[in-house]
Amino acid sequence: MQRSSVNSCYRTHFLPAALGVHFLATMADPTAEEQAHHGAELCCECGQFHLLPDNHLYNFQNEVDDELICHICLQPLLQPMDTPCGHTYCFKCLENFMQEYNFCPMDRKKLSLQQCHKSSLLVRNLLDKLVVVCPFKAECQQTMQRCELEAHLKNRCPGFKKYKCELQRKRNPVSKGKEEPLSKVETSTPRDPEVPRDPEVPSGGSTLLAESSAAAVVSLGTAEPGLVNPAFEETEEDAPQRASPVAETSTIEIHREDPEEELGMRIVGGKDTPLGNIVVQEVLRDSIIAADGRIAPGDHILEVNGVNISSVTHCQAVSFLRHPGPVLHLIVLQEKGFSNKTTQQDSTSATNQEVIHVTLVKRDRSEPLGIKLIRKTDEAGIFILDLLEGGLAAKNGKLSRNDRVLSINGQDLRQGTPETAAQIIQTSESRVNFVVLRQPGMQLLDQGEDGSTSNNSSSSSGGGSPVHHRRRLDQSHYRRKSNYQKELPPGYVSHEKTVAIKKEPKESLGITIGGGRDNKNKLPIYVTSVQPIGCLFRDGRIKRGDVLLSINGIDLTHLNYYEAVSALKSNAASHSVILKALEILLTDTTDPSLDIKERGFSWSPLWITWLGLPSYLHCCQDIVLSKGNQESWGFSIVGGFEESKGNQPFFIKTIVPGTPACRNARLKCGDEIVAVNGVPAVGMSNSELIPMLKEQKNKVTLTVVSWPGSLV
Repeated sequence: MQRSSVNSCYRTHFLPAALGVHFLATMADPTAEEQAHHGAELCCECGQFHLLPDNHLYNFQNEVDDELICHICLQPLLQPMDTPCGHTYCFKCLENFMQEYNFCPMDRKKLSLQQCHKSSLLVRNLLDKLVVVCPFKAECQQTMQRCELEAHLKNRCPGFKKYKCELQRKRNPVSKGKEEPLSKVETSTPRDPEVPRDPEVPSGGSTLLAESSAAAVVSLGTAEPGLVNPAFEETEEDAPQRASPVAETSTIEIHREDPEEELGMRIVGGKDTPLGNIVVQEVLRDSIIAADGRIAPGDHILEVNGVNISSVTHCQAVSFLRHPGPVLHLIVLQEKGFSNKTTQQDSTSATNQEVIHVTLVKRDRSEPLGIKLIRKTDEAGIFILDLLEGGLAAKNGKLSRNDRVLSINGQDLRQGTPETAAQIIQTSESRVNFVVLRQPGMQLLDQGEDGSTSNNSSSSSGGGSPVHHRRRLDQSHYRRKSNYQKELPPGYVSHEKTVAIKKEPKESLGITIGGGRDNKNKLPIYVTSVQPIGCLFRDGRIKRGDVLLSINGIDLTHLNYYEAVSALKSNAASHSVILKALEILLTDTTDPSLDIKERGFSWSPLWITWLGLPSYLHCCQDIVLSKGNQESWGFSIVGGFEESKGNQPFFIKTIVPGTPACRNARLKCGDEIVAVNGVPAVGMSNSELIPMLKEQKNKVTLTVVSWPGSLV
């Protein structure tokens, strides 16, 4: 049998060797490579430089049998996958290949990734036992099994330890002093063609920052097709007072004690959706991201650990953000609201201002307050951008959006920064004392179901102290009307199936479910797992992610979670069960549930999956926005009919802080606009919808469908 010598590491561009084309480049010693990568960190699992979506790289001590070589990357197999035609490839190699082709690289037989399965445990064990050499040859000459290298690097390798110390020293030189800012921020103004580059950002990301910042500025400051310009109406008398939206790019470092702990945010978007960019839809309470406090809903994630994700698919972005590790480096684009170019408001705002003292009591030192602080480009100081729902500050009810923070725990912050405020809050023991300045009329107003507004705070009957009124849970959702319904977007197919099963009366169905119309997003009931103990696993037709429509003729599509559980249990006692279910298939991409890391994540469908749900299963809600004559609505949209792409849904892409869309708090990035003032948006182009929105002077009703973003 022939054997292939694989003594050095290779980085392979994914053009399969079976097609007669492949490129190989040797990997140098990490100490030499360090300068070439301008201080980029090594992969902590293999000790080599590579991008996150690429396979790990190893130095193998001995020749490796051809039978254990992937014929795409020509390296020993990693996460081996078997095809129906009998070939085996690395999972990542095959996944990348299948994005471009629909056949097996070796014999060109028709193939899809869903048809492949993991190789046997025997093959995986043989691969894990291959002997590798520690990549830090200068300081460490040890050899070990491939599966042992990660633990060796983390716990025993002197070379890797030395590398980390040198990297830490470069990041925190003595000259910087003790007060290292929590984030590095660069600002771009709407009209600037040039975006300044932070000298501390790795050079590989400079182009990304410039392009992404410019893109955000265009989306906010121009009437580019597909986007609603949230600037003022195009009238001559408004023109001198027109405000300019401002966006900033920030470098944020997130630290995790448990490398596999979820970040606690939901994301939407991706290059395979009209949104294009990856956008934060929601930050979960008590999560790592919420405790850090620097990332907010609406932020665009541009880069993850040095990888540009501004033009990756939704599934790829989820994979990058779920990748475990103690430190996560993010570059995000954050909307900062409008910079007013006149001082007209300043002359009126100085009167009737109120100074308010608020004390928040933390249960322990690490408890987050649930406050998002920002700077304004046209005014000194720190302002409250948002209060996270359910957080300590929101429960207290005395702080409001747009309050200016004068001091925290006696420390003057009139000229302070959000980073300084965050440090004061984090080092406070239990009591955090705020002094804030509030303008009358700037407090947050909450939208009722009928679109009327009610003040967030009012005098209590007992003592006159403000109390926080929580919105009612029922947001008046309703099934999508027949004249609002649409065709499935390109790339989706829904398959309805009827499954009839004969079973023993006491035999379990063996499924777990999620969703329900009592869910925040009013989801239909879907299957979260098929257990091997039940009859449905044996039958094999019901799969994880299927939407359950009915059981024995009982409609499940309008039930809440507990009603659905009761209906399934009572009907499972029968000798025969007839289930109707809907399977959503994405034809233009790999199965989003396939091998995306879910350690530590309870399974739920990705956001991109819900976009393929048929319209008759959608639940809509009406959101009423109100504004003054000199305000904008404060959101941008993408989508609509295009000749090259056909009908695409309209999505909310950007929500600008301090605007009616932001103050409403119910409108989210990634929401689909179904209708405007009762007029269906289905089939419209952006050139038709944009004027309709601009014609609404002071009030508009948006009918939207909201899907939960993918949890990372």
